[in-house]
Amino acid sequence: MRSLFERRTTSTTRATSTTIATRTTKATRTSLAASSLLIALALTATACGGGSADEGADRAGATASREADGGDGKAGIPADIADRLAEAGIDVDAWKDGGWRDWDKDKWLSEAEDFANPVIEGLWKPERMQSAQVADKTLSTKDASADPGVSDPEPAPVRAEAEKTPYHRNAAPVGKVFFDSPEGSMVCSGTVIKDVNHPGKSNLVWTAGHCVHAGQSGGWYRNIMFAPAYNDLGKSQAELGNASSSEMAPYGNWWADWASTSSGWLQGGSATGGAGAAYDYAVLHVQPEQGAKSLEETVGAALDVDFSAPSAAESGEMGAWGYPAGPPYNGLQMFKCIDRPGRFSLSPALPTMYRIGCTMTGGSSGGGWFRVVDGETVLVSNTSIGPADSTWLAGPQLGQDAQALYDNMSRTYGGR
Repeated sequence: MRSLFERRTTSTTRATSTTIATRTTKATRTSLAASSLLIALALTATACGGGSADEGADRAGATASREADGGDGKAGIPADIADRLAEAGIDVDAWKDGGWRDWDKDKWLSEAEDFANPVIEGLWKPERMQSAQVADKTLSTKDASADPGVSDPEPAPVRAEAEKTPYHRNAAPVGKVFFDSPEGSMVCSGTVIKDVNHPGKSNLVWTAGHCVHAGQSGGWYRNIMFAPAYNDLGKSQAELGNASSSEMAPYGNWWADWASTSSGWLQGGSATGGAGAAYDYAVLHVQPEQGAKSLEETVGAALDVDFSAPSAAESGEMGAWGYPAGPPYNGLQMFKCIDRPGRFSLSPALPTMYRIGCTMTGGSSGGGWFRVVDGETVLVSNTSIGPADSTWLAGPQLGQDAQALYDNMSRTYGGR
């Protein structure tokens, strides 16, 4: 299966299926046009001045983090975060020593303005990363067919294909999101995106809302961290028995110092997505656990976000990337699926989502969906929900509300 990030000519054989043959002529023309414009992430990385993963690790570890070091070599807590924790009755001094494990509902910060995620240096060690579980959002059969009148027929499953290694040369912006929840350590996927107000120096990551906040019944998750090009060489679990931090996270650990998700997810999100699924997206602003350069400078790549919310019929092919961790996968390797999206709706009262055939499981949540616009690969959605049998994935359309969320993050926090 081809990649949206691999350059090819119009003479290259196209993958087809019986479902593709039934699509409209207009959609076929869109796909043909896109086929001649597919670009490589490797080229994006070169254009951004990105180097090797080893060089990235060197840059990430060059100096102490501006907020991670409290002056005594231990993780410090910035004043603004300390104030928010104190206002909630949380012992600030005890937080970094394990106090964050207290999930007392009365102290679980949940409002949009209450986000607090102080860096705890050394918390996400290789073995802790590998033991993290999936942040799954699966639908029951009843939920999945809630509004068949608006949804297109269920797509044929598309078998997920392993991304080529090293990842930093083939899918540089893609990485893994780690966080702690009341149920334990969890994993999702994410994508480095461009910051329109800080060109070439973005510290922004796109992911799913359910990867940062529990929705209507809970609050913000804790210790949210992004690892770009996680397990860069795609090594097996046996090969990673004594893996170093640089093997697992070649560009270092990037902690979210601010996160924003939609009001739709905060108010309607649930264990199976719920009414919040159509608004299941989030933006992180991150800082390095060690280092001073921006995420985009360190990784050497970032993608624009397409907020035009094209209809499924007009969007052409889309590709979903991520780190599936539910069986038969284990979260160590990056996979991808490419398909033509159809419409998926949970209710006439909710925005229509995209749906593609894909066998990726939990852990791929939050991973970017990409398409080609005017020769450029852009992020157009992210993985949100899927059925228990893992035959398809659905993601939200990103329109004006998503753009407003992004714009506010860029203006308010982008320059940190």
